[in-house]
Amino acid sequence: MYSSKDTIWTEAQAERQLRSLELFGMRFGLDRMRRMMTVLGSPERRFDAVHVLGTNGKSSTTRMTAAILQQHGLRTGAYLSPHLVSYRERVLIDGRELDSEAFAAAIARASWAAERVNRTLAEDDHVTQFELLTAAALWEMARQELDVAVVEAGLGGRYDATSVIQAPVAVLTNVGLEHTRWLGPTIRDIAEEKLAAVQPQAVLALGDELAAPALAVAERVAREREARIVRPLNALVLPKLLARGAFQRRNFALARCAADAYLRHAGIPLSEAAVERAAATTDIPGRLQLVAQDPPTVFDGAHNPDAVAALVRSLPDVLTPAPLALVLGVLEDKDAASMLAALLPVSARAWFTAPPSGRALSPAALQSLARQLGFDAGVSEPKPARALEQAQSWAREHAGSVLATGSVYLVGDLLGGLAGSADPRQLLDAGSESSVR
Repeated sequence: MYSSKDTIWTEAQAERQLRSLELFGMRFGLDRMRRMMTVLGSPERRFDAVHVLGTNGKSSTTRMTAAILQQHGLRTGAYLSPHLVSYRERVLIDGRELDSEAFAAAIARASWAAERVNRTLAEDDHVTQFELLTAAALWEMARQELDVAVVEAGLGGRYDATSVIQAPVAVLTNVGLEHTRWLGPTIRDIAEEKLAAVQPQAVLALGDELAAPALAVAERVAREREARIVRPLNALVLPKLLARGAFQRRNFALARCAADAYLRHAGIPLSEAAVERAAATTDIPGRLQLVAQDPPTVFDGAHNPDAVAALVRSLPDVLTPAPLALVLGVLEDKDAASMLAALLPVSARAWFTAPPSGRALSPAALQSLARQLGFDAGVSEPKPARALEQAQSWAREHAGSVLATGSVYLVGDLLGGLAGSADPRQLLDAGSESSVR
């Protein structure tokens, strides 16, 4: 889709443009992004940033850090990935999604820049979808005249599109064995890739569950770049959170630590009253989200073994003891066997389905893995909506509850289905007071 500098698009046109770029897949390297930034007038230099890196907890930590900074009176943005229902969810300004017009205009402007950059690249090279989204977000944040943006990295750090920012504060939530094909086979290798994004003389906020190899890399990188390491307070001393689960308390403790580091950089004292307001009002869509009461139905986007383990530990915070019907969909590059090993012991029955992705692991493969683990109460149902309907019917009959998990794509698809013809984001808003995400 061709775009001129002043093209006016609708949201539907912008989303079509983004979907069209899925064909080009993922490409590492910062050269295309740097060229995009030059064409767009270096928007990434017009506001401060906090860069959130890690394997799990990035989106929650990003939202929470942005909320704390906003409560201190700063005009604050957040850049998140992936989204659940709409691409607009990825860019927040003072806690709110972009409206349709602003989103479409940002994508149109970034597409214009991408057209110019693509002409300078080799024939087999092309600006990717994530690069276009990131460029659009940074351009819009600059246009909105932010004080600071909290930016969630996509994959890794060294060559991630978000690493064109020069953030005075970086955050490392944790490091797990994920995306080993691109980031390396060990925790140490992956930590090296993520921490390559840390800027000289920055502050590096570290999560409290870093494995020893990752911590060793962080300490070495900090010495080499003259960065200062800070660690969060004990999560037990935090105020009450709207977001539930022990893992969210850890995420908020790290967000408070990161926000404090940025505020010190900006010469602003941390206000505990502002921290409390952020804790009480920050919701995390798609994490321990209660979407129905009859039967109790929870959606969670946990998509790797560590995230699933944290989810299982937090289920008692959300659901009363009852037979659990599991709806599980997993992508083929994930460690499905380890995820099943954590989920099946707490599940009475399971429906194995396929997230709406070309990388989805087949339901039959999930069912086979479950049988190898000694679990025979599983049903293969390729369509997520049908799997959820069947699980809910079984749960009603057995006075049970339902958990749908395994993939953000699965959760997004189910949320969109529950919302029907209405704007799917209304479901997130309507359930905010009762949701535990």
